[in-house]
Amino acid sequence: MFAVIKTGGKQYTVAADDLLKVEKLEAEAGSTITFEEVLMVGNGTDTTVGAPLVEGASVVAEVVEQGRNRKVIIFKKRRRQNSRRRNGHRQAFTLVKVTDILTGGAKPAKKAAPKKAAPKAEETAEAAPAAAAEGGDDLKKLDGAGPAAVKKLNEAGITTFAQIADMSADDVARVEEETGLKGKFERGNWVEQAKELAGN
Repeated sequence: MFAVIKTGGKQYTVAADDLLKVEKLEAEAGSTITFEEVLMVGNGTDTTVGAPLVEGASVVAEVVEQGRNRKVIIFKKRRRQNSRRRNGHRQAFTLVKVTDILTGGAKPAKKAAPKKAAPKAEETAEAAPAAAAEGGDDLKKLDGAGPAAVKKLNEAGITTFAQIADMSADDVARVEEETGLKGKFERGNWVEQAKELAGN
């Protein structure tokens, strides 16, 4: 089955699975477009010629890419006038792949929505500390404890003010070493703050 379509002021003969370069169309790669201006449809010996268009016929295509052709040089010169003009032009085009030729007012079939991929193991691991912190305290209330520092504390298993309040000097040194938060506890006086916040 073939069809003759009109787009960009030009006519093209197309069939299913044809790759076609047409004048630039406003569509993103991967999207589906429909050509409504169908001038002729043929199937074997049966050919329908439009007047000027074939009623109820359309051609569905998928946009493969947007691109530009090779540069064409335009050079103009007027002899003995010291006049020269040189310009370059690259014509934009849209590459489409014909997927279906429809007649009788048929509508293009809708694509099935892509299935969501299962979360990766890394994403699950990152989500675990956040899930653990949901039942804990808001550690960002500590001076100098930003989101990154709180995340590191959660990864080390610290989610409540009570845990920080009960920490000894050795515990603080160990946690700072594990999390890379060296000096944070002392500068922010986190242990004393945690004791006050835990009491609230």
